Amino acid sequence: MATAVMLLWLFGFVVTAAFCVWEHRRRQRGSKDPRTWPLFGAQWEAMANMHQMHCWFQSFFTSSHRTVTLRTFAGRIMYLTLDPVNVHYILKDKFQNYPKGERVHSVLHDFMGDGIFNSDGKIWRKHRKIASFEFSNRKLKQMSLTTFRRDALRLLHLLHTFATSRHSVDLQDLFMRMTMDSLCKLLFGMDGQNLETRLPEDPFGKAFDNVNDIIITRLVNPFWKIQRALNMGKEKIVNENLEVLNSLISNIIEKRKENISVQVRSNAVNFEQKADDLLSRFMQYNEADYQKTYNERELRDFIVNFMVAGRDTTAIALSLFIYCICKHPRVAEKIRRETAELLSLENDHNMEVEEMANKLDYECLARMNYLHAALSETVRLYPPVPRTVLKDDVLPDGIYVKRGAQISYVPYSMGRMEFLWGTDALEYKPERWLKDGAFQPESPFKFTAFQAGPRMCLGKEYAYVQMKMTASLLLHFFRFNLVDNGDVKYRVMMIMPIAGGLNVHVSRR
Repeated sequence: MATAVMLLWLFGFVVTAAFCVWEHRRRQRGSKDPRTWPLFGAQWEAMANMHQMHCWFQSFFTSSHRTVTLRTFAGRIMYLTLDPVNVHYILKDKFQNYPKGERVHSVLHDFMGDGIFNSDGKIWRKHRKIASFEFSNRKLKQMSLTTFRRDALRLLHLLHTFATSRHSVDLQDLFMRMTMDSLCKLLFGMDGQNLETRLPEDPFGKAFDNVNDIIITRLVNPFWKIQRALNMGKEKIVNENLEVLNSLISNIIEKRKENISVQVRSNAVNFEQKADDLLSRFMQYNEADYQKTYNERELRDFIVNFMVAGRDTTAIALSLFIYCICKHPRVAEKIRRETAELLSLENDHNMEVEEMANKLDYECLARMNYLHAALSETVRLYPPVPRTVLKDDVLPDGIYVKRGAQISYVPYSMGRMEFLWGTDALEYKPERWLKDGAFQPESPFKFTAFQAGPRMCLGKEYAYVQMKMTASLLLHFFRFNLVDNGDVKYRVMMIMPIAGGLNVHVSRR
């Protein structure tokens, strides 16, 4: 009898639960947002679509539905918007109400610490003030141009080897190696060795990529803190690679401190004139100017944050650029003609690569309007880090956002919306950026790859200089053909690299 009663109660519970779930789902039939389940929200769907997260987000946007509400585990809410008016409001008008937020800070803290891209308030303002000053330094700009030219030439010499051997090559890997070497020079004053013919293993880059690959999944994994505490699963991999990364960075900082100490004791050089690399310059800031000297942890965070910004994004943008021009050979030919006209190469077909590279100065690169347009047509594919709402608010499009929720603008989707870019939004068309042959920049609140407002990317112009230097040389001396002519797929990370790399056949022109 007791068993029968228990079974009856269980049956009643199951039926009631099933009805509640059915009713919950029925009420959402007309919803344009991701449909949810009781308690779990759209958590399961988010995890199932993690590998194609940006395409999944895009599927919910239309010209009339520009802000999506994503509800996940335990009632957590994220708002996703692609309305430029909302983006302007979030990044500029009400900037103080939309910080990175504690949740994102917590997710990324053991990797990015309190660096400029993972901080808010006073800490962020301190980083921003110093970084703004350093990035406007004329010596750094000249050193950057020299470094970008040197590493582009090293890449070209390496590609000549592959062109001779007729073996395919992963260009994304080579671009990552190139930008890593460039950053080693600019950040540490060290000459990287990643573009040697034997393609040596880079333990720093490998550990960096392993952490980057996993850590973003914490945003859809509600149990990551438990896994980290137990040192299990993917969190164990994160911990192991962070140990490698932190050890390598600590060694770099110690060596730089030793070099500075030797210079100061010997009085052999004027330190203010000698310290060109960013790490040394950041070490110069003292308590009189900024209340607190940069300690080793802060220097470590500075290194990681600028690695994320300067290594991966530029390398991936170049990879996607080469992919696009392989699909659109006419664009490559127009870029070659533009370069030839600017450098007067029509009458000098045998110009050596070093001689051509030396002609590519700031003035020349600034006049490459079509190349700038072709790169800008590519650089719109990076997902942002979400922001948190400090106070209840109403966005300009009328959406009410609750305190404590997260809000993110979505560059991947914004770059593909017809109401923003026209009916040809899905076409690769550099001409959309030109007027009478001159490059016409779009509003940063529409073209958000480099952010906007107070958080506008400080390295934007540096990135364009390196991309234009490298791309103009590559297209003048080489042809590229995709090994697999299908569409590329991306990996969901803090940035968005091409899954499997960009494998191409290289041939000399």
